[in-house]
Amino acid sequence: MNARDDSLPIEAAGRFVPIHGLHHWAWRCRDAEETRHFYEDILGLPLAHLIRAENVPSTGEYCPYVHLFFRMTDGSYIAFFDLGDDIAAEPSPNTPRWVNHMALNVGSMAEVVEAKRRLEAHGIEVLGVTDHHFVQSIYFFDPNGFRLELTYQNGSSEYMAAKAATAHEELAAWVVEKAARRAARGG
Repeated sequence: MNARDDSLPIEAAGRFVPIHGLHHWAWRCRDAEETRHFYEDILGLPLAHLIRAENVPSTGEYCPYVHLFFRMTDGSYIAFFDLGDDIAAEPSPNTPRWVNHMALNVGSMAEVVEAKRRLEAHGIEVLGVTDHHFVQSIYFFDPNGFRLELTYQNGSSEYMAAKAATAHEELAAWVVEKAARRAARGG
């Protein structure tokens, strides 16, 4: 499925409903208590809600689970499903481990550095601080093998506006380059 149906002009399709922000992002975890310890005791995100059920509400499928929600300061959540079988989500075999990750904002560069110190004090391997020109980030894995990024956005409003102004042009150039590489490979 294409990201956009080109058969309908954007005007004919109309605007989508406004999306106001993230409510929650969910991932499978191996063990609810291990995950709670990491997100609540180490990262400081309070366990704010828990759902325990035998059947999946959206499908009716029988699958006993616990659904944990950890609240962030903006009111959004990180959520996990423990399916009771002690199995963590498998990494995608066709995707490098650094690709799939969740980036979380912190309030300052000093907080990025402090987070790195505290994570390392808990024996968690941390990569960075990495400068991405608009954010400074550290990277680490949770107990489920999911990669997290803690980041401080330090890009100026001028830099961000300039990048927004050229984003579609840069994407179009990427599409052309990608097609040329595919053609060169004979695909």
